[in-house]
Amino acid sequence: MTGNAPAAMDFDKLYAARLYAVRVRPYLATALFALHIVESRRVPTMSVDRHWRCYVSPAFVDSMPVGELAGVLVHEASHLLRDHHGRSERYAREHELTGPAERLRMNVAADFEINDDIFGDGLVTPEGAVVPADIGLPEGKLMEEYLREYRFSVYTRNMAWLDCGSGADGRDRDWEFGPDGADGLSEQERDAVRFRVAQGIVGRPGDAPKGWQRWAEQVFHPPQPWRDLLGAALRSAVSAPGVGDDYTYGRPARRSAGVPGVVLPSLRRTPPRVSVVIDTSGSVSDAELGTALLEVAAITRAVGGRRDLVTVLSCDAAAGIVHPLCRAEGIPLVGGGGTDLREGFAAALRARPDVLVALTDGQTPWPSSKPPCRTVVGLFRRSDSWRDNDADYVPDQPPAWARVVDIG
Repeated sequence: MTGNAPAAMDFDKLYAARLYAVRVRPYLATALFALHIVESRRVPTMSVDRHWRCYVSPAFVDSMPVGELAGVLVHEASHLLRDHHGRSERYAREHELTGPAERLRMNVAADFEINDDIFGDGLVTPEGAVVPADIGLPEGKLMEEYLREYRFSVYTRNMAWLDCGSGADGRDRDWEFGPDGADGLSEQERDAVRFRVAQGIVGRPGDAPKGWQRWAEQVFHPPQPWRDLLGAALRSAVSAPGVGDDYTYGRPARRSAGVPGVVLPSLRRTPPRVSVVIDTSGSVSDAELGTALLEVAAITRAVGGRRDLVTVLSCDAAAGIVHPLCRAEGIPLVGGGGTDLREGFAAALRARPDVLVALTDGQTPWPSSKPPCRTVVGLFRRSDSWRDNDADYVPDQPPAWARVVDIG
């Protein structure tokens, strides 16, 4: 062995760092032990791919104290737990971002999301760790929010050495093994790791920072797409008894085979009739009313473009006129007073809909009884208002019989 031979990986030191990390962050133990360590002299420091392989430079291990190595391991596992690779790919598609420079910006934004609350309380902050305060941004935000608030800059270029791998920004690296390489976790195994970690955090919420608690709640109760849920309600209404009440001889009923010489009509399923109640009280903003009209257009598409099957009415303290839908942007949304959706529900039900959709901020009395049709309540997402912070104010909750989802 010559003096120029590269140093071997000090696995004892690296595994000691992992045990240290597990001791100070026990709720992350499943994730830390799920990482498969890969020795690599091509990676600058330490990085992960989306398959939970952790590529580590021997020189980097030699240069770092055990406490700081523990912090880096927690940092890399955090990228994978929070699905930064998937979120980066979605953000890049939605904003048409390409190239390694934009991926580097996503890596830095993901680091901001992680680093502002994972260190301290026994976990040493590694040298060079970036935090939002470095460029004057507030803590406690998500990667996507940081991406909207800062652009590529000299600061970002100076962080080019900071490469957490495809597990942080979704861009594959030359040193990574890829989906067909050895020792990667399957999608089901990755989901199982996230779920186990979330279980540990929810079970002992006082032990984890707020960022981790927020993440764990989302793992157990992931936000569901409003329009997918609305479409499911419409499909359920189509298959409900009494909806397809028209008969046709164009397609004979199957039971005709049991009655020779007689052709029996079959039941023709028709798209459901939908009544939409839009809350136009003073507490609903113009932007939210605009969102409501977009949702009306989506409902129309969900019933096959049949505008004759959709009726819309506005409601504050009293119900307005029921409008058959011609064009969503032509619906007059009149209101501005208090809110009482009981009036709106009563007026909408006179059209005998199969599905009733209410778009509201939720600050309203609700009907005492369940309507005789499927009901979906879309709640506008709100920031806290002065009334929400008033100890004497208790907002009315949507009734248990309604399917409630967030929109906006």
